[in-house]
Amino acid sequence: MENAAQGGNASGRGHAGHRDHGAEGPGGATWSTAAKATLHCLTGCAIGEILGMVIGTALLWGNVPTMVLAIALAFVFGYSFTLFAVRRAGLGWAGAIKVALTADTISIAVMELIDNGIIALVPGAIDAHLSDGLFWSSLLGGFAVAFVVTTPINKWMIGRGKGHAVVHAYH
Repeated sequence: MENAAQGGNASGRGHAGHRDHGAEGPGGATWSTAAKATLHCLTGCAIGEILGMVIGTALLWGNVPTMVLAIALAFVFGYSFTLFAVRRAGLGWAGAIKVALTADTISIAVMELIDNGIIALVPGAIDAHLSDGLFWSSLLGGFAVAFVVTTPINKWMIGRGKGHAVVHAYH
C-alpha cells in the first residue's frame, strides 16, 4: 500500500497525482471499486458475525444474545480492517478511528440488517445449529444478498466522496 507520504492525500488525488482509481468522473465511481469496498466490509462482517455465533453457541446462549454479540463483532472486525489499513498508512489513532467510522458505518449497518434479517426470516434458520446445513446456507445466502444490496449503496457513496472514498486518500 502506498502511504500518504508517497502520493495519497485527503484531496481525492493520489497515486502520483492522478485521480483515485474508481472515479468515472465527477460524482461517479466504478462498479469494481464499489464491489471491492463492499467485499472489504463484508469480509470483516463475516469474520465477526461467524465468530460471534460460534462463541454464543459454545456458551449455550440464546438467539438474542448470540445475535447481539455477532452483530457487535461484525462492526468491530469491519471497522478494524479499515482502521489498521489507515494506521499503516501513517494516520494517528484519532484520525484512523474517524476514517473507519466514516468509511464503514453505513455499509456495515446495511449488511448486518440484510443478513441478520434473512436469518431471522428463513424458517428454522435462527434455531439451526452450527452443524446444520440450514444455518450455513441461510448465513451465506444472507451475506450474498447483503453484498448485492450494499454494492450500489457503496458506489453511490464513493461517487460522492463518502464511505470508502475517504479511505482512498490514505493509500
